[in-house]
Amino acid sequence: MSFQSLDFLAFVAAVTAVCLLVGRWKPWAAKLLLALGCIGFCLDAGLRGFAVLCCGAAVSWAAVKFLAADRPQKQRRAVMTAAAAWHIGVLAVFKYTGFVTGGAVSVGWVPLGLSFFTFQQLWLLKEVYSREYVPQRGDDLLLYALFFPSVTSGPILRPGKFFPQLRREGFLRPTWEDATAGICGICVGTAKKVLLADAFGVVVNNGWNGAATSAPAAWLTILGYTMQLYFDFSGYCDIAAGCARLLGIRLPMNFDSPYRSLSVTEFWKRWHITLTTFLRECVYFPLGGSKKGAARAYLNILIVFLISGIWHGAGWTFIVWGLLHGLAQITERLLGKAPQRLPKALRWALTFLFVNLAWVFFRAPDLSSAWALLQTAFTGEVGLSLPTLAAGLFPKERAALQLLRPDMAPKLNALLVSVLYGAGAAVALYPRSAARDMEEGRCFGFLRCALLAVAAAWAILSFTGVTTFIYSNF
Repeated sequence: MSFQSLDFLAFVAAVTAVCLLVGRWKPWAAKLLLALGCIGFCLDAGLRGFAVLCCGAAVSWAAVKFLAADRPQKQRRAVMTAAAAWHIGVLAVFKYTGFVTGGAVSVGWVPLGLSFFTFQQLWLLKEVYSREYVPQRGDDLLLYALFFPSVTSGPILRPGKFFPQLRREGFLRPTWEDATAGICGICVGTAKKVLLADAFGVVVNNGWNGAATSAPAAWLTILGYTMQLYFDFSGYCDIAAGCARLLGIRLPMNFDSPYRSLSVTEFWKRWHITLTTFLRECVYFPLGGSKKGAARAYLNILIVFLISGIWHGAGWTFIVWGLLHGLAQITERLLGKAPQRLPKALRWALTFLFVNLAWVFFRAPDLSSAWALLQTAFTGEVGLSLPTLAAGLFPKERAALQLLRPDMAPKLNALLVSVLYGAGAAVALYPRSAARDMEEGRCFGFLRCALLAVAAAWAILSFTGVTTFIYSNF
């Protein structure tokens, strides 16, 4: 069930209304109904994928039961290793068989949100094993595994932060602040996805399909994907956080204006925050972190970002993308405080340029295509064919403007591209993100309500032809 659909909005409204109504009298029954709603959401994506997720949840449940008990450390370590191997093995079979075998063998399908599900289950096992999280009565492992707002594309839920919320009085009894923040998140996320991410996607697809034949077109394609990916994924997380707030649950903030970062290290503290936290605590620290000397720390950083690249996708382009970010962080460590002497504007520009160029490998179908686009960006001609690059951009809005102002037809492409990139840059670089406003209860004012209502209505009317979220492919 797609987040950007009337079916999903109806599903959220129905589940929320039923659970909140029943929760006033029978909290246990409301929790059961929510779990059934999550099961129905996952089943809608396919019975085979649902079965795989359920098997994984069963493995985690059995392992958690064993690890939480007073057992010999050697046995606990063996169970932890076996359960982790199961989850990693399942992920490897579904996502990487084709890559490892060169396409000779491939499963052909992947369960809903398997990458996020796997890391979340590994986090659960790690925290139970280390006693950071101690399971208590009422901690529903199935709800943790299949929670519908986050099961598709995160954020990755930390067990020690999620389960206590199920035991609080506010669970399924949201306050007015929760309700307003929830509505705000759903509206903002939907507008980000439909009006910005998908619009940038049109330009980006045109560019990769042959329209990026000049340097300006190549740079518009590169910058367009930088914006598309941010609005696509942060839009999903805003919707997920909004749905959770309606149920009285707070999901962790996953984005905090990442394109305002002054270094690559800072970027990863603002971008996909839950993934960064997972990799730091479940991979980097267990490898020794920086406690075993600088050389070992640099190796650990490369391993972390190699895992990050492979987790995102099975291909050399993702591996190169991950290694680029790892090498950038190592370089920043080697430089120490020297970059801080540079003007902030220059530090921002260098960081933003690096992030843009690295995203080329993330989007490219293969390494040769990535190099070709980068070569065009730096050595291509100066001319720009906007009609080819902007073909299909805002078709309904374009038709309406041509009907109202036929004389604007020759300037429409330039106008639409300028408005799209200008609006995208303004929103992406704004100091306060929607997620932070939700976190701090600053969602609603009269002007914001009016703008949000217009954007939400516009997005809903544009649901036809909306593409799926990029991160749902991972």
